[in-house]
Amino acid sequence: MNINTPPKFGMGAPVRRVEDKAFVTGKGNFTDDVQSENALHAYVLRSPHAHANFTIDNIADAENSEGVEFILTHKDIAEYGGIPCVTLLPQVDGTPIQAKNIPLLCKDSVHHLGDAVAFIVADSLNAARAASELIEIDYEILDAAVETESSLAAGAPLAHADMESNLAFELEFGERADKEAIFEKAARVSELKLINNRLVANYLEVRACLAEWSDDEDRYTLTTGSQGVHGMRATICKSILNIDLDKLRVVTPDVGGGFGTKTFVYREYPLALLAAKKAGRPVKWVSDRSEHFVTDAHGRDNVTTMRMAMDENGKFLALDIDLIAAMGAYLHTFAPFIPTLGATIGTGVYDIKTAYMYIRGVFTNTVPTDAYRGAGRPEAIYALERMVDQCAFDLGIPREEIRRRNMITPDQLPYTTAFGRMYDTGEFEAHMDQAFEHADWAGFDARNAAAKADGKIRGIGFSTYIEACAFAGSEPATINLNKDGTTTILIGTQSNGQGHKTAYAQFAAETLGLEMDKIDVRQGDTDELAKGGGTGGSRSIPLGAVSVQRASDDLAEKIKAIAADELEASTGDLELVDGAARVVGTDREISFASIAEAAEKPEDVSGFGEFKQKEATYPNGTHICEVEIDPETGVAQVVDYTIVDDFGATVNPILLKGQVHGGVVQAIGQCLMEKTIYDEDGQLLSATFMDYQMPRAADIPFIKFDTRNVPSTTNAMGIKGAGEAGTIGAGPAVMSAVVDALKREYGITHIDMPATPLAVWKAIQGANN
Repeated sequence: MNINTPPKFGMGAPVRRVEDKAFVTGKGNFTDDVQSENALHAYVLRSPHAHANFTIDNIADAENSEGVEFILTHKDIAEYGGIPCVTLLPQVDGTPIQAKNIPLLCKDSVHHLGDAVAFIVADSLNAARAASELIEIDYEILDAAVETESSLAAGAPLAHADMESNLAFELEFGERADKEAIFEKAARVSELKLINNRLVANYLEVRACLAEWSDDEDRYTLTTGSQGVHGMRATICKSILNIDLDKLRVVTPDVGGGFGTKTFVYREYPLALLAAKKAGRPVKWVSDRSEHFVTDAHGRDNVTTMRMAMDENGKFLALDIDLIAAMGAYLHTFAPFIPTLGATIGTGVYDIKTAYMYIRGVFTNTVPTDAYRGAGRPEAIYALERMVDQCAFDLGIPREEIRRRNMITPDQLPYTTAFGRMYDTGEFEAHMDQAFEHADWAGFDARNAAAKADGKIRGIGFSTYIEACAFAGSEPATINLNKDGTTTILIGTQSNGQGHKTAYAQFAAETLGLEMDKIDVRQGDTDELAKGGGTGGSRSIPLGAVSVQRASDDLAEKIKAIAADELEASTGDLELVDGAARVVGTDREISFASIAEAAEKPEDVSGFGEFKQKEATYPNGTHICEVEIDPETGVAQVVDYTIVDDFGATVNPILLKGQVHGGVVQAIGQCLMEKTIYDEDGQLLSATFMDYQMPRAADIPFIKFDTRNVPSTTNAMGIKGAGEAGTIGAGPAVMSAVVDALKREYGITHIDMPATPLAVWKAIQGANN
């Protein structure tokens, strides 16, 4: 046997996704596919204004219109809580952030375009929509706070009339005095101001829910796409409906993308539940794409000013970060925490002993922001890597050289950063050099010359990133042997397209000697599993896979114990092969089905595993991007892309590439095209795909991907999370390439995201003039 032959199952096996056949043949089961007999349909009447006081003058005509069951307004649900922010952190002055929760339905004022005013329940969606047009509302339009930075200025319109300013909170990390002392004496200081543009998640499957009430069971059932049913249940029960957890079952079927944004409870879920109980019938609500743009949490939207203190040779001495983070109209679930999560890796892969970060959250009359793929970490690494490039420009040295002078070396690991993160393993300079080789960095001049001959300008850029993910915690797993000899894995993560069924099953398949089609993976039902942490922060495989492996080992021992009794053999003489326990070297065996029948009680054929991780994992890597720009049109095209990543250990190379490729594509979208535009009145001008450009296959080159894995010491299998890394590394790499092209030809050293054709063309024209 060739020793290089990859394993069939288990760690490192290139197992093809078992989920995909159903998806590509139209047999997926998403929320809108779930039907309930005699269901009513709901429609949300939303504010057409970004900021206004209002009164409902006439609702009777709508209530009496054909097909309408009833209409809920604020007075009907006033006793229930709004959607809470759960990260009210201590501020600079020691006081906690003051909550500004999202009301289920607005009472007498609206604070962003799309704010919810009424919930209409009818026999059909068309009837509910038609009734909404009969509701007469008198709006007193108010000035809107829209732009992130200027909304903090004195005299800016107030997003909320009951506040003295739009400042939502002030946070700080690090020691201000230490930082200031170093900057006062530094031989060199570089500075850069950056805008991290607001994004709309635009997952493939828009949100939907089906709410049901059972008089017999005295409880609700909510079916909806989520990133974890247990967290959603807890928020709805404890913070909104004020009921016990056992009074609500939450079920999540297939999910068409989440990116963090489907983690949250949205208004329509508790409203539909209350409506279902009131009607005595199921109530279904399904969003459309236009609603998604004005209701689902947006991402990013930061203004960051970076300063780096250096000695005369470019050695980094101190980092100063001033971050303004747009919160939107309300404090969304984790919103204040998102920039702080980025702060913890704010010094990146560099040996920076002193760092300080000052964060201000700002209210604006826009859709609230929250976690979006990477959740603060893409924003932090983007700002840092652009800052490092700027330092190189100011010193007149190559971008790679300033990194070599400042990177943390392997002999410094484990390394505790200025913001308190403990990096355990990594070879930062080595994967940078490996990426340079794979990308043919040395041959760029020839490619640049060829581009010039074709009338284009070409740039090459890169980033060396690190992130923190798969944070301390656990994700227990259970695996049961069924009567027919198949097995079922129960785990509280939630696949949104990542391929969990494949990844978890390949561990069980190797341990139990089963084919993949004999292993069912169950997620997304609070009735089936007592607890679960959901999916987010790249935690599912680093935590969940270890627990599945341990549960499989536990079940394997139990299977062997029963088989040993039945076969009158020692457990040490048994192997598990092809769905049977067999005495090694003989034809004596007993099938898993027979073992399940022989079990005296269910727990005899049930394995359990729980890995409790004490510290985060720290994936890292180098991304190299090449772009070509047409100076006549400003169009920038990514023409080459190379990655060398350290993910500790590769569970499944096919799934890993898919995760990284997807993250890179999302970053390219942010860098070159995606732009959320509000006008001065808070109207969203980019509210459809006609105005909000998304990346397409033609925009993406072949991505060269390799790994240089150094196993994590904090994870039992050495795994470092991979779900968000592509987005984190790609953003600064793409923009570094754009700036490089513009600098080589025109001396331009800065342009903000997105580098749209118009923005690039304007920058070129400005330089030419």
